[in-house]
Amino acid sequence: MTLASFLAILFGTLLLIVLALIVLFYLFRKLWFSRDPVRHGPKDPALILSPANGTVVVVERFDTTKAASVTARKWNKGRAGILCKDVDKKGWFVLIVMTPLNVHYQRAPVEGTVVSSIRTPGKFLNAVKEPEKLLALENEKNEILLTTAHGKVKVVQIAGYLARRIHSYVAPGKRVKRGATIGFIDLGSQVALVLPERARVRAKPGDTVIDGETVIGVFS
Repeated sequence: MTLASFLAILFGTLLLIVLALIVLFYLFRKLWFSRDPVRHGPKDPALILSPANGTVVVVERFDTTKAASVTARKWNKGRAGILCKDVDKKGWFVLIVMTPLNVHYQRAPVEGTVVSSIRTPGKFLNAVKEPEKLLALENEKNEILLTTAHGKVKVVQIAGYLARRIHSYVAPGKRVKRGATIGFIDLGSQVALVLPERARVRAKPGDTVIDGETVIGVFS
């Protein structure tokens, strides 16, 4: 066998391996990352369902009338307060972390009408490492604000180091049912849920939650 023949075989083999890996990644992404299982949430309309599949890492009360109500470090220099202020003066901030193993679709936690869906450019910091520090609030994000019979509710899709593609499937004026698909984040990242003061939150840090099924809280 000549050197030229050997190199041709080697190149062809490497090319086949690369093509096979690309096909496998494409199939894995289609069959795993983009899976959208049927969810069966509870029927009580007063219940607030999880907008994402993952782990709850932060459950905090917010008070936008008091700048010092929580530490600046924990709330990342006020960025969390900015996300909360158009929901209510006081309320709840719940943060869920998604890994590449979780379902990546986001669902409406309540029934309501979309007020806005606003995308904000930002960084692409690691959204999985030490999420309780809220550093990823500096990342690119999309804020979906809903008006409901119980007040305003917001779902925030937050990009990560790998999750650089955020998709919103709703537009202002659209009526969405509780549990309906409202967005998608490619690969693992974070999803925040902002609730008004009248909500009673049941979730706690460390809870594993399922999009459209797990109860996060209830409206009193």
